[in-house]
Amino acid sequence: MPEEAIIRELTQQAEKTLDAAVEALQQAGRIPAGGVIVLGCSTSEVAGGRIGHQSVPAFGEVIAAAMLRACERRQLQAAFQCCEHLNRSLVIEEAAALALRLTQVCAIPQPKAGGSVPAAAWQLLRRPVLVEAIRADAAIDIGDTLVGMHIRPVAVPLRLDDDRLGEARVIAAYSRLPLIGGRRAVYPD
Repeated sequence: MPEEAIIRELTQQAEKTLDAAVEALQQAGRIPAGGVIVLGCSTSEVAGGRIGHQSVPAFGEVIAAAMLRACERRQLQAAFQCCEHLNRSLVIEEAAALALRLTQVCAIPQPKAGGSVPAAAWQLLRRPVLVEAIRADAAIDIGDTLVGMHIRPVAVPLRLDDDRLGEARVIAAYSRLPLIGGRRAVYPD
């Protein structure tokens, strides 16, 4: 288990980084209340290790809680991407899964089979379920977990001012409506 001082420092950094990222995504992507932001995170990378090799459950708890708070402040829904051991399925509140008509799958994420962040989210959500896939409004990727498969087309990269969490790189993207109709089309601002 990581030292308390490390956990305290990561908690402060995660709160700041995720709050800023969720705010930037909501503004840039014009995400309305009820919109969904996916979080993919490798606690191994946050700790300075190699993705999938040094999962840190205590970091997962800190990061999942910070993401939930950042989304709740803005009336957004958080979804947490699992690792490839659970086919990159996602942990989300049951009510959101039902409202979005998402296909549920049967598993409970664990730190070494799903990831530390989704496993922690499973414990923190009121009624968690695991869903096969989603088409989210935006996504945050901490530690190169490849969350792009869960963003609704067309994905637009968003450069973040605060682009590190621990030792991991933080990247983000939001979706915009596809532009159709060619050169004669007229588009809203």
